[in-house]
Amino acid sequence: MRGYKKEGIYMIPNLMTTGNLFCGFYAIISVFNADYLIASVAILAATIFDSLDGKMARLVKATSKFGVEYDSLADLISFGLAPGLLIYSWALNSHGRIGLLAVFLYTVCGALRLARFNVQTSNSDGRFFSGLPIPAAAAVIASIVLLDHHILRIGKEIKPLLILVITYSLAALMVSTIKYRSFKYFKLKERKPFNFLVSAVLLLIVFIAAPQIMFFLVATSYALSGPLERPIVATVNLFRKNKVVRDLAGKESKT
Repeated sequence: MRGYKKEGIYMIPNLMTTGNLFCGFYAIISVFNADYLIASVAILAATIFDSLDGKMARLVKATSKFGVEYDSLADLISFGLAPGLLIYSWALNSHGRIGLLAVFLYTVCGALRLARFNVQTSNSDGRFFSGLPIPAAAAVIASIVLLDHHILRIGKEIKPLLILVITYSLAALMVSTIKYRSFKYFKLKERKPFNFLVSAVLLLIVFIAAPQIMFFLVATSYALSGPLERPIVATVNLFRKNKVVRDLAGKESKT
């Protein structure tokens, strides 16, 4: 047909998405083999691939509707199904329907979060996400398993209850309208203060020294940042306002 032009796909970002999908697939296989540590590492590796595909697409101006849909399908497997199977097999399989329903709710809320994101992408503020992103929720789960394997050793009596609370909380945060910072437009190419480089090096050293603790702290801090940021900022602003009022009152009393 004249005038017909075959549509191609962008290789680099879609290869990153494929890496994300492979990590999710490998995490599921590892859960079946009861190798929960490897499954957790694979899920965390998937989050890295997921962050890279979007950055690469924007960097080379290779964004496409195909890439968005492919990314969402990969995310559902890597950050919805794989973490769900992980927490069910690792902590909730002894609780029958309660554990099964908790994992199903997490997976459904993750799918709803992805669908809402795809619908709202063109109209949303790029600086913020509406609700907890599903990769961040998966990172919380994977980092807990990783931390428990190396440090915590959560008791068998406490673990199911704790994981149930965390699972329901993550599901609720994903479908909430709480604003989370996206860091999508954080530009490393621009000049930064010297202290920024020093801080980045120190953070890298801490990550290398204690990766299990740092992954957990980063993942949980981000998950809590949405509901806590606004009251913290309001408290800080109120404190500053009161300080300004006190300073002005002090100057007036002196005069």
